[in-house]
Amino acid sequence: MRYPIVVFLLILAACKSESKEVTKVDSTVAQMWVAYTEAFPEFGKEERPEAWYFGIEKKDANRLAKLTVNGKKKASSGLYAWYEEAGADLPKTGTQHIITDFEGKAKAIIEITKVDTIPFDKIPKDYAVLDMGTEIEPLKKWKRAHWDFFETVLKESGDTPTEDMLIVCEWFELVWPKSH
Repeated sequence: MRYPIVVFLLILAACKSESKEVTKVDSTVAQMWVAYTEAFPEFGKEERPEAWYFGIEKKDANRLAKLTVNGKKKASSGLYAWYEEAGADLPKTGTQHIITDFEGKAKAIIEITKVDTIPFDKIPKDYAVLDMGTEIEPLKKWKRAHWDFFETVLKESGDTPTEDMLIVCEWFELVWPKSH
C-alpha cells in the first residue's frame, strides 16, 4: 500500500492514525512537562515526550483531549498497516505522550499501559468504551468514527478499509494532571 506524504509523515512522527503531532509547540507543553517532572523527579532526566492531538479536526481534537483529561478516554487506535509501511515499531508500554488541544496547548500527559493488534471487526465493546469515552453505543460509535476516518485517509492512496484490517489498540492512563 502507498499512502500520501502527509499520512507517511504522521506515521513517522507519531504512528497514530487518529492523532497529529503538534508542529508548533506551545509554551504550555514545556510548562506541563516541568510541572510534571517537579512532582515526579524520577522523570526529570527523561526527554520531553512527543506532543500531539487526537483526530484531524479541531472539534474532535478538543473533545477527545477533554475526555482524556476527564479520565473517560483511555485508549487510542491506529492502523497496523501504517506502522508496517513506515517500518516503525508498535507503541511500547511505559511510553508517555503529551496530549494537546488542536491549537497545541498541553492538556494531559498519558502513559501507554497495553498494546495489542485486533482485527477491526473483532474490536470488543469494552475497548470501544475506553477509546470513545462513552458507554452509550460505544462499539457502534467506535466502528462508525474509525471506519469513516480510515476510509477518508485511505482514499487518498487509492485504498479502502476492510473488516479484517488490523488495528493497533493502545490502552493508556492519565498520569498528569492527577486530579481523578
